Amino acid sequence: MEKINRLDENSESIQYLCQKDKHLAKVIKMIGPLEYRNVENGYAFLTSQIIGQMLSNKVADIMFARLTKLCDGEVTVDSIAKLTDEQIRSIGISHPKVKYIRNLTVAVNNGDVDFEAYQTMDNDAVIKSLTSVKGIGMWSAKMYLIFSLNRPDILPFEDIAFLQGYSWVYKTDDYKKKAVEKKCKKWGHYSSIAARYMYRALDMGLTKEPFHLYK
Repeated sequence: MEKINRLDENSESIQYLCQKDKHLAKVIKMIGPLEYRNVENGYAFLTSQIIGQMLSNKVADIMFARLTKLCDGEVTVDSIAKLTDEQIRSIGISHPKVKYIRNLTVAVNNGDVDFEAYQTMDNDAVIKSLTSVKGIGMWSAKMYLIFSLNRPDILPFEDIAFLQGYSWVYKTDDYKKKAVEKKCKKWGHYSSIAARYMYRALDMGLTKEPFHLYK
């Protein structure tokens, strides 16, 4: 059975974050416990990330659903290989993105992308491997580390959704890498955990109202 991960006040990571960052502690209190599953189909996940580059989540989800339907319910290396470029393009993506999906497929088939090996490789090694495939950048690699490998220490400062939550909590629009890293340094090795709360705050619509630390 697929494992459910749970974060609550008894989790070491949550206790650490609440102690180190009063703003994040307030967000965690507003949201409560988090439960989530790791994404198991790494190939499908990275394909969805390629599709979603520069698109809203809503549009990307629609396009990926179309691709899943073309693949008879599951996006795999084999199901994608059976499709023509025109069929993949018909979901609404550009020619370059079709090429990027092909690049990923080839990399998986020849062993340059090895999802089994990534389980025990360190973050930098996984990023180096994934970003060697044209069409997969730092953003996609970090999303894979967070949502598939469940690595706790990834700071996704390239991600628009994360920055929306970050901006809401800390009342800033300075998104420069150095500024975000400085503000988030207090999270230590639990940056991904903090990011998950930013994402959930966005999903719950909490960011539509101003953030108040003491209200």
